[in-house]
Amino acid sequence: MKHIILITGGQRSGKSRHAEELALSLSTNPVYLATAHVWDDEFRERVRIHQQRRGPQWTNIEEERHLSRHDLTGRVVVIDCVTLWLTNLITPENPEYPQSPTATILAAAKAEFDAFTARDATYIFVTNEIGSGGVSPNALQRRFTDLEGWMNQYIAARADEVILMVSGIAVKIK
Repeated sequence: MKHIILITGGQRSGKSRHAEELALSLSTNPVYLATAHVWDDEFRERVRIHQQRRGPQWTNIEEERHLSRHDLTGRVVVIDCVTLWLTNLITPENPEYPQSPTATILAAAKAEFDAFTARDATYIFVTNEIGSGGVSPNALQRRFTDLEGWMNQYIAARADEVILMVSGIAVKIK
């Protein structure tokens, strides 16, 4: 049976740790689907810390864009995170959508989300709540904030549960 959980919150709010703990409470061998593209040494260190925190019971998959190519039927999977996945779709390094209108990228992200979550599994999506801080003077940042806000709404509408992390505390929204 399909079950979708969305965990959102600010940077360093405890989203990933909560998602991992939840996954381990539901499965002895959960899947960690990492969407990160390692941009620099500082980010490589963040990834290393995340990997170190997880033990050998995890199945680790790295996938920057095409989530639906992985059939995780019957598994509990943490997708960490929507923000980095969308970044990979909107950046110039992506040959599929580099200059596409935001609506085109959003439609593609929705279609990929739908294809990925069509299978029966427990999906725990981690995302950032980036639109709470005001309007950026940078056009790309505003575009990305819109894209992520709309995608977060799309996932939340389809989720069975939505959890907001605030200072390490999980607040159930839905």
